[in-house]
Amino acid sequence: MPFPHKVPDPTGPVGPPWGANLPKNWLQFVLYAVLALTVLVGLKGAMYTVSTEEQAVILRLGRYSGLAEPGFHFKLPFGLDEVRHIPTRPVLKEEFGFRTVKAGVRSEFAKAPFAAESLTLTGDLNIADVEWSVQYRITDPVQFWFHLEEPVETLRDVSEAVVRQVIGSRTVDQVLTVGRQEIEIEAMRLLQEALSSYKSGIKIVALQLRNVTPPEPVQASFNDVNRAEQDREQLIDTANASYNREIPAAEGEALRTVEQAEGQRQQRINRALGDGGRFTKILSEYKKAPEVTRRRLYLESMVQVLPGVDEITILDAAHQAPVLPLLQLQGGGK
Repeated sequence: MPFPHKVPDPTGPVGPPWGANLPKNWLQFVLYAVLALTVLVGLKGAMYTVSTEEQAVILRLGRYSGLAEPGFHFKLPFGLDEVRHIPTRPVLKEEFGFRTVKAGVRSEFAKAPFAAESLTLTGDLNIADVEWSVQYRITDPVQFWFHLEEPVETLRDVSEAVVRQVIGSRTVDQVLTVGRQEIEIEAMRLLQEALSSYKSGIKIVALQLRNVTPPEPVQASFNDVNRAEQDREQLIDTANASYNREIPAAEGEALRTVEQAEGQRQQRINRALGDGGRFTKILSEYKKAPEVTRRRLYLESMVQVLPGVDEITILDAAHQAPVLPLLQLQGGGK
């Protein structure tokens, strides 16, 4: 008969503990493995690279520890050292009133979501839509990181304040036409002064007004005003051209008339002087021989008058009868 199955006695002796049959150096192996893994993770976390366009600010336990130049560097691992990469070489750019969607030969810009940034009140209480951009470089990464909590937002806020201040001191015509360069220069100066007073470590490279127009709701009316101004200027230029053409001509004509009158005056004076001199000579001759002179003057006058007379009637000095009726019958009763 088969032996019955033997049930183990629960009160019997306990077997060997877990791992008692493993090699004695197993715990050392696990310890070394953990240590090696820790070293590898630490080495990986201790190495970092700074690109050629950057500088790195090193924070050790949250406090400034040093500045790393471009290249390969080491730091304390496991969060003891923190590296902040700051782009100090390239020229950075902030845009106001628009954003560049695609840069290139034909850049594409977006306007709609950013219109509120560019609406500005001018000194004559008009509203202008002014789009501008600010180009800057980070010259001191330590100041840039530690002195401003939000350096880029601070730059944007100060830029908006400065541009609105400068435009607010000028008329809308100056902003839209001849005053743009002056606005850029003054706004750039004021912006740099403000950022320098904050010790921001930022240097402004350029501030450029991209597009200055009236707001879209009033743009049609503004264009009408501009056309009217242009028409007015054109009419003024036309009037000035006519003035410059007619006035010299009139002055020349007046001068010519005056010269002609002066010539006639001198001519008549000379003629009167000549006639007076001739009469004086005749008078002196007349006084010498009155009868002869009188007859000569009479004959000379007849020589000048008679060639123009058609009919000549000679009367006898002793004739007493009237001759007027006979003279009226001559010439066909005319």
